[in-house]
Amino acid sequence: MSDHILIEKSGGVLTLTMNRPDKKNALTRAMYQSLGDAIDQAAFDKDVRCILIQANGDMFTAGNDLADFAAVNAGEANASEARRGGNPLLAALARAKTPLIAAVNGRAVGVGVTMLLHCDLVYVSEETLLTTPFVNLALVPEAASSITLPSRIGHTRAFAMFVLGEAVDAKKAVDWGIANEAVPLDQLRAKARAAAEAVAARPPAAVTITKALMRDEAAIAARMDEEGVHFAAQLKSPEAKEAFAAFAEKRAPDFGKVA
Repeated sequence: MSDHILIEKSGGVLTLTMNRPDKKNALTRAMYQSLGDAIDQAAFDKDVRCILIQANGDMFTAGNDLADFAAVNAGEANASEARRGGNPLLAALARAKTPLIAAVNGRAVGVGVTMLLHCDLVYVSEETLLTTPFVNLALVPEAASSITLPSRIGHTRAFAMFVLGEAVDAKKAVDWGIANEAVPLDQLRAKARAAAEAVAARPPAAVTITKALMRDEAAIAARMDEEGVHFAAQLKSPEAKEAFAAFAEKRAPDFGKVA
C-alpha cells in the first residue's frame, strides 16, 4: 500500500486520493499498485457502489514518474514491470466493474488523461489542461487509449494530442466528450462527490450491468497488451534515451542524431 494514495470509504463511495503533491502526483509503481488493488477489490465489496478518483495539490497528476522510465532505459529496471503485466492500475481499469468517477484539478498528463477514458463520469476544474506527450518522450499510447481516445474525439484530434502533444483545455474536454462538466476549482470535489453518491444510490446490479454493456472488456485488455509490447520496446530504445536526457537537461531533443 502506497502512502501516496489515501483511501476512504463512506456512503457507498470509495474515494482514492493521489497524495504526492510535492512531485505533482507523479505516479510511482507503488501508487499504481495501490490504485489497481483498490479498484479490483471494490468489485467484491458490497459496500462500495462507486469509486471517486481525485488528487491533492494543484495538479491531478504529472503522469508516470520519469525517473522510473529512465531507470528502465538505463537497464536498471525491467521494462515489463512498467507496463500492463506489471502495472496493476491499467489491468484494473480494463476489468473494472464498479463505476469510476474522476475529479480533475489542474493539469493531467499522460496516464492522468488516459485513465479518464475508463471513467464513467469526469468533472474538471476550469483551469484543467490535458496533455498526452507520449511521442514527445519517444513512447506510444497506453491504457488502450490508442482506441478509446480516437473513438471518443476522432482520429485527427487524437493524433494531434498523441503525436504533436497538443493540450486540451477544460472547455474542449467538455465539448469533445472527455469530461461531463467544467466547474470552478472550489466546487470540483463537491460536484464529483454528489455525482458519486447519486450513482451509489442507484440499483447496483442495474448499474454494473449497464457499465459492462457499454464496454468491450476483451478488446480493451487486448489493446493494452498490444500497446504494452511496443511501450516496453520503446522504453529501452535510443529514441527514449535521447528524450529522457533532453528532459533532464532541459533542452530540445535531437532525434536526428539517434542511430
